[in-house]
Amino acid sequence: MIRLATILYSLIATTLAGTAVVVVLTAGYGTLVPIVAAAAAGATLALPVSYLIAREVYQS
Repeated sequence: MIRLATILYSLIATTLAGTAVVVVLTAGYGTLVPIVAAAAAGATLALPVSYLIAREVYQS
């Protein structure tokens, strides 16, 4: 299940980080710190999300 979660993390992290960066840029924050913070938050949030999705896929 860890291998599946790792593969899913690579897809989910880029999606969540990219979405967070787009939200920050749309909100008008164009400096480095908010962009990097949003990308880091998206990558961090992807850890439990990928684990939960992998668990659901693995149980099916």
